[in-house]
Amino acid sequence: MQTNAAVAEPMVEKMKKRNETSAADRIRSYLRHPGSGVLALLTIGAAVVTFAVLIFLVAYILVKGIPYLTPSLFSLEYTSENVSLMPSLINTFIMTALSLVIAAPLGIFAAIYLVEYAKKGNKLVQVIRITAETLSGIPSIVYGLFGMLFFVTALHWGMSLLAGACTLVIMVLPLIMRTAEEALKAVPDSYREASFGLGAGKLRTIFTIVLPSAVPGILAGIILAIGRIIGETAALLYTSGTVAQVPNLMGSGRTLALHMYVLSSEGLHMNQASATAVVILLFVLIINGLSGMVAKRIAKG
Repeated sequence: MQTNAAVAEPMVEKMKKRNETSAADRIRSYLRHPGSGVLALLTIGAAVVTFAVLIFLVAYILVKGIPYLTPSLFSLEYTSENVSLMPSLINTFIMTALSLVIAAPLGIFAAIYLVEYAKKGNKLVQVIRITAETLSGIPSIVYGLFGMLFFVTALHWGMSLLAGACTLVIMVLPLIMRTAEEALKAVPDSYREASFGLGAGKLRTIFTIVLPSAVPGILAGIILAIGRIIGETAALLYTSGTVAQVPNLMGSGRTLALHMYVLSSEGLHMNQASATAVVILLFVLIINGLSGMVAKRIAKG
């Protein structure tokens, strides 16, 4: 044991000297090039400010909302007295699941075509990418107007969860497609070449080699899409409606974000609106955590 300690002490000292030397070298380089030092300070400051703003927002929501998380707020039936958020929570689950069931396969398969099958310089690929980028920049209120005119009025679906979910599909589809495309591009070509060298076909290589390697990036896009679905209000205001009940797919119902919007716009239940914000925050954190666990298991497998 003494021999091991005697060997470890010089190694620790060498590591300390190396760290001190590297820090001194960085300081000297900043003195020689003041611009790089200023840039380093700006980047560190931006990171600190971003983290501080995030912590402040989360703490503010928790402080304002946690004291008002009462049992009546989670009643199964909504009344004007308890202003229960439970129907809206269930509708949020339904809306999120229905939107992702439609949008995720479409976005992933479109990305597979763009990366694996489309030829370089294909005009169709350029049109698809330009369209996806254009759709990503359209305000959500425009999607709500389209959903109202097409799904609600033209298709005679009325204010319903299905109309709201289809509107959200159009909103998040470009996001899922673009992130999945970048994730597939990040997979090294050596993986594909090794699979082809072992005799695997194109389709088998994609589903057994390429897609599992790209899962973390694809899940990142899906998580962003979930966040947009949960926080959407303008588009759903014109398509799914604001009825505080759990309907069938062809019935009107509000999500948590719409529930919070309605409570805050009335001005009578601001405390319950703050409590709803806490539930939305926890909902997003739980989904992000579960998605991260799934990505790690798939990556290890």
